[in-house]
Amino acid sequence: MEYQVPQFIEVEDKIFGPLTIKQFIYLAGGIGIAAAAVLYLPFIFGIMVALPVGAFAAALAFYKINGKPFIDIIEAGFNYYMNRRLYLWRKEQEVAQEKADIAAMTEVSMVAPPPREKLGLSGSKLHELANSLDSRNMNTIP
Repeated sequence: MEYQVPQFIEVEDKIFGPLTIKQFIYLAGGIGIAAAAVLYLPFIFGIMVALPVGAFAAALAFYKINGKPFIDIIEAGFNYYMNRRLYLWRKEQEVAQEKADIAAMTEVSMVAPPPREKLGLSGSKLHELANSLDSRNMNTIP
């Protein structure tokens, strides 16, 4: 038996001309609220209410951020502000102990290291040793 596997399942169907059902509902609601505000409030106040409502409805219908609908971004922001957050802190004793450890480490590092033992090589002996090593390598190369 062969079954047809649906493709393009992430694309919503266009129901009302070029608009999906969600876009149509957002725009119809925004236009309805804006019309009610202009009709029932004084004209200046109605326009002041209608413009933000219309802009919000248009953003809900068409605006996407990183390929996600604007309603998902609003939902994520709402959940962020409403949910509890986990804050972690360190107790004062631990912080004081760390400061003491850091201070002890800086004191130790300020002390000069002990002097190194001399190998008994002077500048001329070191120069002779370098020349002998160089001359050996020259003699072994074919």
